[in-house]
Amino acid sequence: MKPFSGRSPLSYIPGYSRNSVIQLIVASGVGYVSIQLVRICILMFTNKYDAFYQIVIPDLALPALPLYKTKVWTLLTYGWVHLGFWELFSNMIWLYCFGNLVQVMVGYKQVIPLFIYSLISGGIFYLLCQLIPGLTPVGGLSLLGCQAGLMGLAAAAVTLTPTYRFYIGPTFSLPLPVIAGVFALLMLMNTHLMLPLIFLLLGGALCGFVFIKLLRNGYKPGEWAYNLLEKMEKMVTPGNNVGWNKNNKKRNQVLNTYSIKNGISQKRVDELLDKINQKGYNSLSAEEKDLLTRAGKDK
Repeated sequence: MKPFSGRSPLSYIPGYSRNSVIQLIVASGVGYVSIQLVRICILMFTNKYDAFYQIVIPDLALPALPLYKTKVWTLLTYGWVHLGFWELFSNMIWLYCFGNLVQVMVGYKQVIPLFIYSLISGGIFYLLCQLIPGLTPVGGLSLLGCQAGLMGLAAAAVTLTPTYRFYIGPTFSLPLPVIAGVFALLMLMNTHLMLPLIFLLLGGALCGFVFIKLLRNGYKPGEWAYNLLEKMEKMVTPGNNVGWNKNNKKRNQVLNTYSIKNGISQKRVDELLDKINQKGYNSLSAEEKDLLTRAGKDK
């Protein structure tokens, strides 16, 4: 896996089923809307503004260490809850910025696992930090938000391609490390220099770095979940693809309807785009990259 420098190799945007970044954004948006509906319902029935924070939030937010043993599931829930719209909006901008780059480079099957692993890693660091003797107690602080997941994506993007540049205009661009540095600084400012929150960010970033190192060494820590889902889907719908194998005449007739331009068919271009979306841009051979470049110029 070699670093990639320059503009994004493709303007191709995969569909929802193969776009993990959009799936994460939708999931976060659904979580936000659901929380707001619950808050409105509780306010209507109790007429107490604080009731929502007393009833719901303690079961979703990652609590201080002394309270964690009674709410162990919060390690999996805290990163999906945003109380403020602008907090959600800004986090989703960063998620798209770093997540889309990771998705193009290593494939969509790595993004969601990386994001979830980073949330868990950040949460563990947040809790373990509170074991340090003499640390100022965090009191009743409850942790919400996906900052650890964003740090994991940012660290993964920089590890993958440190020379990448984001082009804002035809000639003006910013290096990825500069954008990631600004992002990390903003996240650090939001911690108010509270040590557990700083450790949260470090845990997420470390997870992103280790995740990419594992990929480069041939491991695929994120694909097990997709493989499991595919097996379950085949068990439920075993006959969906019957009659559409490579030797099927109807299938070949449909595929042959693609137009050919300068020797490059749309079918071939789509195959290369699917390969990039599944395995990343660097999975292409030099010949395939050249073919894709020529196809883009033919348009």
